[in-house]
Amino acid sequence: MNSLRRIAVYCGSNPGREPAHRGATLALGDFLARQGIGVVYGGGNVGLMGTLADAALAAGGEVIGVIPQSLMEKELGHGSVTQLHVVGSMHERKQLMVDLSDGFIALPGGFGTLDELFETLTWLQLGFHHKPVGILNIGGFFDGLIEFIRHMCQSGFLKPEHAQCVLVENDHTRLLERMQAFQPPQLGKWMEQMVRDAR
Repeated sequence: MNSLRRIAVYCGSNPGREPAHRGATLALGDFLARQGIGVVYGGGNVGLMGTLADAALAAGGEVIGVIPQSLMEKELGHGSVTQLHVVGSMHERKQLMVDLSDGFIALPGGFGTLDELFETLTWLQLGFHHKPVGILNIGGFFDGLIEFIRHMCQSGFLKPEHAQCVLVENDHTRLLERMQAFQPPQLGKWMEQMVRDAR
């Protein structure tokens, strides 16, 4: 898995109520570190974010946090990570996380996690990057979201080839294998077709 040097992980600043979410987050942080894959994340030391960082650090991994100045106190910026970038806004945070990473994984979380996931997917859809985006579907947490993505396709708002860019697994090893093998579709073709259809 050497081509994925760093992976951005989007996850909650809250721990959630299911012990399985924390357990899977610990396992992912440990696994990435032991594979020599650096972790890029939101920079906090609370919730699943802190769990992820602590697990990767405990296994000797590189952990890079990116946190807006305004959230340093609310999310309690992690003082022990390899690097902690303090930025001016959420937009800067998301851009830097994308720039630093070779792929992306979403774990359970709230609005912020979904915001990061869907902005990253939109940038992939538009060809602003060509990096794999995965969802680790712990205990069926994302089942409703996956069904809604299917609904967007059936309703004609999302092309199937774009929906297929969302790599979903409930096992981190399998997810990393699929991310490693990911080949982005020819995303520019559909934009050209849209322009032709509009004329």
